[in-house]
Amino acid sequence: MRGHRRMRRALFAITGLAASTTALVVLKAAPDTSTVAQEVPAPATSGAGEPTTATEPTAEPAEATATATPRPRASRSAEPGRRTASPPAGRTGPSSDASKKPPAARRSTAAPQPSVRRVVGPVVGNEFGNVQVAISLEGARIVDAEALELPERTAQSDQRSSQVDDRYSGTAGLVVQRQSADLDTVSGATATSESYQRSLQAAIDRAR
Repeated sequence: MRGHRRMRRALFAITGLAASTTALVVLKAAPDTSTVAQEVPAPATSGAGEPTTATEPTAEPAEATATATPRPRASRSAEPGRRTASPPAGRTGPSSDASKKPPAARRSTAAPQPSVRRVVGPVVGNEFGNVQVAISLEGARIVDAEALELPERTAQSDQRSSQVDDRYSGTAGLVVQRQSADLDTVSGATATSESYQRSLQAAIDRAR
């Protein structure tokens, strides 16, 4: 019994010695709280008396800056103080589409000129010779008459043919004035006048 008691006392003594040694080591290793408290810097004050806190800039991730969409550059407009954003590269606005369109064809306002056509009548003969008449028309209107052939056998026939031609033909003759073959017979040149009217009427009929 005594031996067991001695062993317990020795064990308690060893345990207490070890605990005291551990506590001493912990106390020596702990930092001096008073020293740490003195080393903390006091917050800086601004001119207005309010404390200011310094904030560290946060660095943006490299991937976010690399893939960020470029902002359109501001171009100066005609009005001072205003800026309009120019479209990004590779994009075209409505002005570029409009510039590709071909220019509208110009329309002529001048009225088209009517075409003049020429119609030739048949040859009509009489005892003095042959008569043939041609007319020029703009649309349905006769604008000129021409004797292509008239009797010229004798001096008297030539004189009568000239009278008929002067009376009927030309841009101011009876044919243009009356727009028909209903003409007055030239005195002294009945046969030539009738032959002229027959060839003229055939030319008018062909023109219709």
